[in-house]
Amino acid sequence: MSETAQEKWGMVIDLDRCNGCQACVTACSLENNVGFVGEESAAYGRGMHWIRIQRYWEGEYPNITARFRPVMCQQCGHAPCEPVCPVFATYHSEAEQINVQVYNRCIGTRYCANNCPYVARTFNWFDWEWPEPLNEQLNPDVTVRRRGIMEKCTFCIQRIRKGEEDAEAEGREVADGEIQPACAQACPADAIVFGNLADPESRVSRLARSARAEKLLEELGTETKVIYLKGGSSRDR
Repeated sequence: MSETAQEKWGMVIDLDRCNGCQACVTACSLENNVGFVGEESAAYGRGMHWIRIQRYWEGEYPNITARFRPVMCQQCGHAPCEPVCPVFATYHSEAEQINVQVYNRCIGTRYCANNCPYVARTFNWFDWEWPEPLNEQLNPDVTVRRRGIMEKCTFCIQRIRKGEEDAEAEGREVADGEIQPACAQACPADAIVFGNLADPESRVSRLARSARAEKLLEELGTETKVIYLKGGSSRDR
């Protein structure tokens, strides 16, 4: 990869491999200190998961196949959520080329959530309490957010930053596959691949060029960094 190439972190999800186990949902919640709201609050639409598993069906009865699609923040290059935030709490990181969130700025207007076509943002309704020893489960690299702000997936930016800092300290580039967000690390089917899309030789870049590649609502021109491999042969693996 050229030293001047701009890093564009992206993700490829193979829908043929995803079996809807929701290991990615659990791993994301634990990595990023996302609280579990319980059945009653979830019934009110107050779930906090940063990833949801959409289930849909293909074929006609009796030959019906269940398909699953993990949906998180799509890390839009032209994000509809960014221009509507009155306090610039959400913006596009030039270094990582992803959409990040500054929690200390957010005042909870929810304009960003209303303008997100992927319904990928959650509003924090709660001030979380973790009584001992449950507080030991919290990730010290991620802040515990307060009630009244918007939250979303950031591709585990704390892991991206650590990987970049380790590589810089050793005087080298970040190796392909060295950085993995929690969802990719936990996926038992290896359905989620993460890496630098600017590197044409990276695994994620090769998969993104697959004939099976597609993006959610691509016609909107949001230039998402999450690419899905639609159902079919897994020969591109």
